[in-house]
Amino acid sequence: MDAPEPEQTPFEAVTAHTSKLARQYQVYLDASTPYTAYRWIGTALLLVIFFLRIIFAQGWYIVAYTLGIYLLNLFLAFLQPKFDPSLTQDEGLEDGDAGSSLPTKQDDEFRPFIRRLPEFKFWHSATRAVLIGFVCTWFEVFDIPVFWPVLVVYWLILFFLTMRRQIQHMIKYRYVPFSFGKARYGRS
Repeated sequence: MDAPEPEQTPFEAVTAHTSKLARQYQVYLDASTPYTAYRWIGTALLLVIFFLRIIFAQGWYIVAYTLGIYLLNLFLAFLQPKFDPSLTQDEGLEDGDAGSSLPTKQDDEFRPFIRRLPEFKFWHSATRAVLIGFVCTWFEVFDIPVFWPVLVVYWLILFFLTMRRQIQHMIKYRYVPFSFGKARYGRS
């Protein structure tokens, strides 16, 4: 005689359902991986819809500013190497994990550029941030009155200063985080 199965508690049922939804979400993410251009076009369209919402609603400027700062941080992490050569030189670890750093001299061997934030994670985080920002624009609690031109000017100053510092870092340690314009070998 078979023993009757114990009934699921409500917590176990919710956990089973959320893990099923998480697996289904991961399947969609995995299926979208090879379509880089379409993913970024979709994110750009979401961003345009977000900014249209901000413009037509005439509010939620702090949400837009916060989103801009977050996207700037993501972009900087996307541009930076995973193993920062300045930290290696500053800490005197040149003989430690030398195989994972960028070449700093002309006669150093080639080492591939490994990003601190991979492109897919950059896209996924940016898309989620835009969606969260869009949802926040429908709640009055996030509509904090501010003088928006000051936020725009401050964000532009922050953008130019951080990008200048990042470009100087790229020039000093001789790395280019983009693959277009580089020679490709092994293809016929």
